[in-house]
Amino acid sequence: MNDHGEPHVSQVDAFTMQLERDPLLRSTIVAVALFDSTPDWRALNERIDRATRLTPTFREKLVSTPWRLAPPRWVVDPDFDLTWHVRRARIPESDGLPAVLSFARNAGMAAFDHDRPLWEFTLLEGLPHRRSALVMKVHHSLTDGIGGIQIAGHVIDLEREPAELGPLPAEPAAHHHGPLDALVDAASYNLRRAASAARDLARALPGAVAGSLRHPFNAASEAASTGRSIARFVRPVISTDSPIMTRRRLQWSYQTLDAPLEPLRQAARSIDGTLNDAFLGGITGGLRRYHELHGTTIDHLRVAMPISIRTEHDPEGGNKVTLMRFEIPVGISDPKERMAIIDERCSGMRTDRAIPYSNAIAGALNLLPIAVTGGMLKHVDFLASNVPGFTTDIYVGGAQLEAFYAFGPTLGSAANVTLMSYRSTCHIGINTDTGAVPDPEVFARCLREGFDEVLALAD
Repeated sequence: MNDHGEPHVSQVDAFTMQLERDPLLRSTIVAVALFDSTPDWRALNERIDRATRLTPTFREKLVSTPWRLAPPRWVVDPDFDLTWHVRRARIPESDGLPAVLSFARNAGMAAFDHDRPLWEFTLLEGLPHRRSALVMKVHHSLTDGIGGIQIAGHVIDLEREPAELGPLPAEPAAHHHGPLDALVDAASYNLRRAASAARDLARALPGAVAGSLRHPFNAASEAASTGRSIARFVRPVISTDSPIMTRRRLQWSYQTLDAPLEPLRQAARSIDGTLNDAFLGGITGGLRRYHELHGTTIDHLRVAMPISIRTEHDPEGGNKVTLMRFEIPVGISDPKERMAIIDERCSGMRTDRAIPYSNAIAGALNLLPIAVTGGMLKHVDFLASNVPGFTTDIYVGGAQLEAFYAFGPTLGSAANVTLMSYRSTCHIGINTDTGAVPDPEVFARCLREGFDEVLALAD
């Protein structure tokens, strides 16, 4: 079950699943782990089996509630078969990483079987020098980036020899759910939500009333600020800022690039900023070059970034992010000046007043036609996500992890750029919509030059 025993997904996840009626808006995450050898097949399966028992949503499927009386709910798959979810294949040794990325891209573009748990792992053998790759395809409702790192803790070792972890935990029990059970469950869900809202109101109301009586103008100002934030959160967008990355098609391209972690942090410190500021500084520098290469200039582009709402009380896994859309500078050639403005914009987004209401807002958006809500995403220029990974060497089934690339869904935008740090390197996965970016290799080269521009600040 999700969210402290709550069997239903959040309204945010229900919103993303509703959008998936349009295949351009699928929420599929694909990650590629590269190893120095091939993990022991039996050990790998045992660790993944253990992880699915400790994080039960990986053994559950999502079932819709009749007439959408409540969000979809998690139900243990009575036919769960680990061998269907964990597979192995071999690629020609001469093809190497390009063949792995092609396999991963094809997996990401394919729809999930919603009659099964929404994940698939494939071990690819045959890379040069006896290396291997694990391609992991996961629906966003199962986990976000931080949750994925938490779940990975059940699979990895800190030494090459796999540790003995003892007997497997018990499997989650499957229960039969009939149509009447679904209706009763929906009614219970709505009663729980109403009771929770009443408790929250009862706790907050006395203080709010007292504050309004003491400082009526401040209370009115705060209410107006919150209203403006929510209006900005749901504001429809009818056009892209980019004049060239406008087309959309159901075809992706995966590219990768690496950047040294500590120099990127040093570059961020040149403006007293964060790694995320340097990350966005590199992307925007690359986007400026890409537009100039195509004969146009641009001042700003619209980005969507996941903002974590995860708390220390949340269970492992699960999707605990909300997407915030905002404009960031692209046309400023000075990387320090550009990063300083990015830092200011991102700081404001992380404390935006609309964030605590994102689940309720998503519930309201679920009532709108997909053409309206989908259009809000299809006119975003790009997505960017920064996920902190492991800082030390890790192993899986006796094989050492060498690199880890995550490819987030485009969600109707032109591109998704995701940074996953591991040891001393930032591994960056680039997923581009080839309708918007018909030359993905050129796009990746421009991003590389944008990051070089930012890294020069570390000198």
